Order: sequence, then structure tokens, then C-alpha cells
Amino acid sequence: MSDCPDRPIIVVGCPRSGTTMLQLMLHAHPRIAIPPETRFVLTAYRDRREHGDLRRPENRRALARSIVDRRETRFCDLGLDPGETVERITAAQATLGSALGTIFQQYAARFGKPRWGDKRPAYLHNIDIMLRLFPDAQFVNIVRDGRDCVASLKEMSWHRKDIYATVAAWSRAVDDARRAARRLNSSQWFELRYEDLVADPRGPLTELCEYLGEDYHPAMAQPSAVAEVAVPTFKTWHARTHTPVTTQRVRSWESRLTPEEIALCEAALGSRLEANGYELSTTTRPPTTDLLRYGWSAAPQRLDPARQTLSRAATRLRRDQNLAHLPTAALTKPPEQGGPHRRTDATQP
Repeated sequence: MSDCPDRPIIVVGCPRSGTTMLQLMLHAHPRIAIPPETRFVLTAYRDRREHGDLRRPENRRALARSIVDRRETRFCDLGLDPGETVERITAAQATLGSALGTIFQQYAARFGKPRWGDKRPAYLHNIDIMLRLFPDAQFVNIVRDGRDCVASLKEMSWHRKDIYATVAAWSRAVDDARRAARRLNSSQWFELRYEDLVADPRGPLTELCEYLGEDYHPAMAQPSAVAEVAVPTFKTWHARTHTPVTTQRVRSWESRLTPEEIALCEAALGSRLEANGYELSTTTRPPTTDLLRYGWSAAPQRLDPARQTLSRAATRLRRDQNLAHLPTAALTKPPEQGGPHRRTDATQP
């Protein structure tokens, strides 16, 4: 069992790779709470200089109000009292990480749980930022066949990218995960595959729990039991989270993508697919124009390593203070009623 209940758990992965299912599996654990996806962590970091010196209580209060009062932060999906949250952040340790961590700690306390975390695919592209806010975070990256991710993203009402940018999105996710795995040690980075997780939940989840320093609990293999409280109803694209874990969507790209789209995916992503254990189905080459359009969409990500290196160098020069989360004693509140490793009866909310 973990001896550091305040160590954050951060779930990352390409969109439509199973991050929400994994969030629910973790939330079903009797000691862990992972909330619905929010939109305030990266924004608060990027606006950090506007918040002023967080050693001043009035600045922490203003930061708190900027989070709880704006619908676009999705704070409203957490089921927390805005006023209480503002007061807790105002009384929190004087760092941005501690202010943000207070919200997730409150969410965990809502269910009577000591460990907390967060889930958002975008964190995968912002590992440096997350480490500055939460230096001792434990990251969990879920990988899914890129062809299935592309097929699923195409069907999302909120996804506006064309097929070329969609394929490039999975490529970028894999590349950023590789860089993170090289940088972080086995106590901070864990990967598992969606296909392994849905085929035999107990095995991968047991390994995940070992990485987290927690005991496996059978409720984790039944994430649909907590979907009603941990997935907002407006997210209709997560309807499958309310049903039992299934392998039905594994290799669904075979019927959901056209032959031309399959050829593009495999030509563009071939080495990355094979490196993650996915076999290619065709040797058909897509038209040169398709490969050129994909290359144009993927070009910006080739600059990511250089950008990240420059960002880390600039960070060392700036020496920003008041960022890192400072561990605190876990909040206590009775649970509401009714309410690189590789592959890792819950308290009912």
C-alpha cells in the first residue's frame, strides 16, 4: 500500500485511446479518485504571472475565483462547493501546484479517498509543465492501435481535423510518450496497451497497482459501476463507459476506415505501430500526394524536441518560484452515499 497518499496520478494518452476508461478503473479503486476531465491546470500555469505572488492570500483567492467561476474550466463537473474550494485554496500552501492540487484533493475527499490525480490527453504534450507543478507525479500512459484511434477520432463531433492531421496526432502522442519514457524512471512512468487492458483487465491493472504502490481491487475491472458519477452526462461520446469492458472495438479500424485511409495510416505510422506491437495489414502505398499532405501536417511536431529543450533552458534561467505542489495531509470526509514499466468492492461513489 502507498506510503505517500498525496502523490498525484496523471493519466495521459492520445485522444480516444482509452484514457476515460482508465480514469474510471482508477476511480473505482477504494483509495483513488480521478475526476472528469478539467480545463484549468494548463491555463493556470500559462497565466501564472497574472496571478501575482501566491504568498499573498488575496492572490490565491483571485486564482481560485478564476477557476470556480468560469464554466470553461469544467470545475462545475467536479461536484464541489465553489465557496469551500475558494477558502481551501486561499488557505493552501503558497504555490500554484498546491493551489491546483487542493481542488483534486477536495475531489478525492468527496469520496473519502486519500489519493488523487487527474486525466487529460493534452498533458502528454506538456510533461515538463506537469512536472513543474507536480514533481513527484506518477504518470500512466495508455497506448492504443493508431488505426483505431484515427477511426474513432473521425467520428467525434468535437474533432475538426482532417485525416492527415488526425494521423499526425497519434504519431505525435507516440513520440512524446517515447521522450517522456526516456526521461523519467520506472517510479514515474508506466505504459499499458488498451488492447491488453480490455482483453484481461486484472493482469494489466495488477501491474499498474504495483507501480502506484497500491493493492489491486476487483472493482477496478468494472469501471461502468462508477461512470454515472465520474463521466459528465453531456459527453455522449463516452457512452460505452457505461457498459462492461469489451474487446469489441479492438481492430474495429478494419471496418471503420477506408482502404485508402488504412494505407495512409500504415505508411505514415508503420514503424511506430510495429514498435508498439501492432501488425501491419497491407503493403499498399498511398498516393504520393497523400503522403505529402500528411508530412505537412506532421511537420510541426518535428520541432517539439528542440522547443522542449529551449523551454527547459528558459525555465532554469527564469527560476520561477511558487510552482511545485507541496504534499499535505490528505483531507478527510466521509464518502457520499449513492453518490518505464510496461504492460497497471471499490467504495461506490
